[in-house]
Amino acid sequence: MHITKAETSIVQIPFPPAGDGTGIMPTTWNSLEFALVRLEDEHGNVGWGEGFGYFTVDATKAIIDRLLLPRVLGSTITDIRAWNRQTQLDIHLFGRYGITIFALSAVDIALWDLAAKRENLPLHELISSAPARTSFDCYASLMRYGRADLVTEASTEALRRGYTSIKLHETTLVDIQACRDVIGPDMPMSVDVNCQWSEQFVNTHRHELQDLNIAWLEEPIFPPEDHRALTRLRSADLPLAAGENWCTAQQFTDAGDSVDIWQPSVTKVGGISAYLDILELAATHNKTVIPHCPYFGPGFFATIHLAAVHEHMDNIEILFADPKAWLAPIDAIHAGDRITIPTGAGLGFAPDPQVYGRYRRA
Repeated sequence: MHITKAETSIVQIPFPPAGDGTGIMPTTWNSLEFALVRLEDEHGNVGWGEGFGYFTVDATKAIIDRLLLPRVLGSTITDIRAWNRQTQLDIHLFGRYGITIFALSAVDIALWDLAAKRENLPLHELISSAPARTSFDCYASLMRYGRADLVTEASTEALRRGYTSIKLHETTLVDIQACRDVIGPDMPMSVDVNCQWSEQFVNTHRHELQDLNIAWLEEPIFPPEDHRALTRLRSADLPLAAGENWCTAQQFTDAGDSVDIWQPSVTKVGGISAYLDILELAATHNKTVIPHCPYFGPGFFATIHLAAVHEHMDNIEILFADPKAWLAPIDAIHAGDRITIPTGAGLGFAPDPQVYGRYRRA
């Protein structure tokens, strides 16, 4: 496919913050932010991509504009995975992980969307001949509230909306217990502390954590790539999960058996090409994949298509937020605790022109 047009944009859509909106992000988190790539081929087909955003969107966009779009515009690309690997090699001087790979993810996703549209196929049919599921489970990924009463309120609302599984981002046992009290003893409840605990804390409170019946404990320690410490913490009675902060298949290879569940993020790992490499590794090592995808742009749609054709991948994350508008019609594919796979060509993603126009800021 020959790329004739390439552009980037940033879209920022406000949502009411949970509590004071602090905890997970460095300052108040009160908006969905998208670093978007739009590619067009010689026939007028359009592909959309997304690099990990939020507080990094401006940096992600800058890397796309400076390092990647000049490589793509005017080029003919026939093998996206080969293009991805060669691009990693050519730009590795600027960082193997972090913003550089977030930017690469955006362009890679747009290329795959474009390739599928050229073939008039849903993305999952382009990437695999395996029979695809039509729908699968999703869970409510709550914000960090830092107050037991707000945890109770959010957990109650998640139940009302039909969720049958919840993930918390709380860091105190009291706040975690507040959710368990609402949802009952058996409903799946996972806990992501975003690296805020230590190996000693987990070991000291292991029995209390077990009593909370946690489905998985996510990123319990810092740094998230301390595979030796994670291996020491891992046990059959407290499943561990990590991977949202690991980039490229190499870091998942390095992780070995340090955790039970892998959580790659398609907007962080290097796009669909890297994700396919990780899924192949997961199948070889019999690893469960529960994707990291707290976003609602092309990265979310790409995650759904990847899950559709991978037997070890289920339980899609839905960020528990109510933005003032949706960049794409999420309600068309999401209801309660189920996600339906888009059936249109490519990702099935197209931004609402009015929302895109109103909330685009760069």
